Amino acid sequence: MTQRRHVLILAHTGRDVTVDAAAKAIALLRDGGVVPVLTPTERDDLAGRCDVDGVEVLGEDVRVDDLELVVVLGGDGTILRAAELVRNSDVPLLGVNMGHVGFLAEAEADDLTRVIRRVVERHWDVEERRAIAVTVYQDDRVVHRDWALNEASVEKAARERMLEVVLEVDGRPLSTFGADGVVVSTPTGSTAYAFSAGGPVVWPTLDAMLVVPLSAHALFARPLVVPPTSTIAVEVLRRTPTSGVLWCDGRRMFDLEVGARIEIGASPRPVRLARIHSEEDRFTDRLVHKFDLPVSGWRGPAS
Repeated sequence: MTQRRHVLILAHTGRDVTVDAAAKAIALLRDGGVVPVLTPTERDDLAGRCDVDGVEVLGEDVRVDDLELVVVLGGDGTILRAAELVRNSDVPLLGVNMGHVGFLAEAEADDLTRVIRRVVERHWDVEERRAIAVTVYQDDRVVHRDWALNEASVEKAARERMLEVVLEVDGRPLSTFGADGVVVSTPTGSTAYAFSAGGPVVWPTLDAMLVVPLSAHALFARPLVVPPTSTIAVEVLRRTPTSGVLWCDGRRMFDLEVGARIEIGASPRPVRLARIHSEEDRFTDRLVHKFDLPVSGWRGPAS
């Protein structure tokens, strides 16, 4: 007996256009002999708004490890939510951008039919993206562990006060300063929060970590690019006038007390992204398209 194939559809159900896309994806998968899967919440959200006959439910009918793929319909936030959902598995994510920028997405909404056809035909490759591991210490005790695909940020909790921190790289202190915070980013996240804070754009094929101070009052407060083997530490100094907060991918928050130490390094488990486009598609082209960069006058390489 042929083993049944299960593909999770994870959608931003708050938008009608995404509900329509989810309905289309479910129908195309079903017609292709693939079992569509929804989370319990999204099954309830979509029931009555589209045909969910034959759909199975994650956690009730299907385990995460039974999934072949997750097709994500939404923006980068929805893709990050999907990454959380499958974090402890090897299930890859295929993003279809239904938002604005959508840097993590592989395709745009008007390409949905071709995307699902490639899924049905099993025509995709998997690209592994570096994630970072985050450990919070308080008085030498581990009080929190987390991870991030884009970035981990240590930020001030009070708007009117700066956070006093000392930055450490590989066990050696680098600089003490007051700031709104510090962002530690992966190359994947270099086009997210780190970019907004003035950090460099790093090609995702480069294995590295970025450190970007946020509005630092310091002579040396430039963004840094360090090897993936490095460990970055941010200590919230005891003289700081305010407590802090840790954000991972802008989705998960942990309150930091004065004296907290946050260590960030490479995670041994990557995030797996499914790719359906050919090698002819370049990150440069993605930058031009997503940021609407002007390239008029380009003549190309000499023949």
